[in-house]
Amino acid sequence: MPTAPPQPGPSSRFDGRIDAVVHVGFAVLMVASGVRYVMRHSPADNLWTVALAAAVCGLYAVTALLAHRRPARGSHWIPWMIALVAAWAALVIVAPSFAWCSFAIFFLARRAFRGWAGYAASSVTAAATAVGLFRMSGWTDVAMLLGPLAAGALLTLIYDKIERDQEQLAATERQAGIATERERVSREIHDTVTQGLASSLLLLEAAQRSWPDGSAQRDVAKASGLLRRNLADTRSLVHELSAPGLESGPLPEALQHAASQYVDTIQVHVTGDERPLPAEVRHALIRVTQSAAANIKLHAHADHSSVTLGYLPESVTLDVYDDGRGFDPAAVPAPSETGGYGLRAMRQRVEQLGGELSVESSPGEGTIIAAQLPLSQPARSSKEGL
Repeated sequence: MPTAPPQPGPSSRFDGRIDAVVHVGFAVLMVASGVRYVMRHSPADNLWTVALAAAVCGLYAVTALLAHRRPARGSHWIPWMIALVAAWAALVIVAPSFAWCSFAIFFLARRAFRGWAGYAASSVTAAATAVGLFRMSGWTDVAMLLGPLAAGALLTLIYDKIERDQEQLAATERQAGIATERERVSREIHDTVTQGLASSLLLLEAAQRSWPDGSAQRDVAKASGLLRRNLADTRSLVHELSAPGLESGPLPEALQHAASQYVDTIQVHVTGDERPLPAEVRHALIRVTQSAAANIKLHAHADHSSVTLGYLPESVTLDVYDDGRGFDPAAVPAPSETGGYGLRAMRQRVEQLGGELSVESSPGEGTIIAAQLPLSQPARSSKEGL
């Protein structure tokens, strides 16, 4: 089944917003600090300081652009960031009016470097700011010296905490993605390979019991056909876990094909106005039909069975009926190595798409497996079921 392109996670979007605020803040503060400096100093002092400030702005722009295009930390950061921190240190010592821009330099340095290099770059930024402000006070105000150092230490602790939280969130997201993918693959394998192999085994066992009667040859031929389809399904699983006929062709025919692999006489009925369905809904309906038909073959011993596909204004329904021996849904054993995954996999498929699945059965009274899938509601996370 085709997968959606990866979307940026919450942490990456959060980082993007922080970067935007930092860059805009740097631009505004640089302009304000430049105007303040020009207004308070003579033209002779302005020339070189403004030229140095322009160089800092250029280096900042290049480094920020590299951060946007190549966000992973690496060697491409080193020369530009070193030049930026060095130019900034010179600027803030010569002209402490630009000290307010230190915050943006600090965050950009921590984005560029990891480990000791990040601490060194942020320490140089804080130290240069402290020296510049202390110089502006006439080397008398100790608070001007200690304030930037304390602010730098505090920002370092906060930034480290944010980084740890984001790494933990990313690890949690990866684990959740792995668990979801494992569930999906297990359902695909159960609904294709496992069901097909189980049915083939029943046919071969029946052929062994009746050999050399003519019915044995028919059972062997059916088993061979199922095994060939299993091989095709396995290849489909390897190639994006797609199902035959999922992306094109009428859905009733796809359901008929899926069900008749296990029950030759099963019939598919359609109610409502047939219309195209989302690919993930088609896939779920095909797999639920396939799994339910396999259960009929393996467990129900039914004389009659049918599949009813219903089109409603905002949803689609699927009912799989058989008049077999039935069972008590409340007494279904938990999944194990010997089986028991069918109903659970069907329920998870339906509920992942925001739908509902119900099982109506009792011993000797047949079984109805009913699924309803919405066509306009977002999918929600799977729930544990049978």
